[in-house]
Amino acid sequence: MAQETRELTLNPQLVDFQNHLIEKYKQENKTAQKGQTLFVGSSLMEIFPIEQWEAQGKVNFKQHIYNRAVRATTTSFLLEHFETQILDLEPSKIFINIGTNDIGFEVAEDEFLANYVEIMQRIAKNLPQTEVYVMRYYPINTVDFGADADEKTLFETRSNEKFQAASDKIKVLAEKQGFHFISANQNLADESGNLKKELTFDGAHLLPAGFEVVLENLKPYLDN
Repeated sequence: MAQETRELTLNPQLVDFQNHLIEKYKQENKTAQKGQTLFVGSSLMEIFPIEQWEAQGKVNFKQHIYNRAVRATTTSFLLEHFETQILDLEPSKIFINIGTNDIGFEVAEDEFLANYVEIMQRIAKNLPQTEVYVMRYYPINTVDFGADADEKTLFETRSNEKFQAASDKIKVLAEKQGFHFISANQNLADESGNLKKELTFDGAHLLPAGFEVVLENLKPYLDN
């Protein structure tokens, strides 16, 4: 187990936050409209302000978008909370971005990919009519970020090479399952392939301006 994983496991505030968010989702699922669009994953999805933008009238798609992502989580967490984060909503579309923490926490690749396969198989079995869009991981920026202690820890086990190599393997698995594999990364990276520094606050997570770029890339899939 990587040091970062141990620290997260011993972080009661984070665990309490995750548990609180799952309970919040459980309650919201009771009145949520079935057959809508779902965003699910870890922090890269959780902080995507899509529901706020909908509520403010900044975006308007054919279907309502529910966000059921939870920060600092892995594929195993999503499997553990599959009903709350996915199944209870019976979505007609799912956009999934999970696994960068598996890489960052140094979960064995075989375990990580096997978990991803199980997630996809559960969706296919329980929601056979649902359109599933598995997302390529976003680029990160270790050039302009990484100076302070927190950022150094973040990037010790993360890199664009690792993320994109994993994405290529997940692409094969998703297409084997009959799911869509998509990239919403156009215009996120600079000429060197690093996440543009003006779109991120720590080199890995996006600012609202970054999510605006992602949303523009997702529009063809959200509107179809």
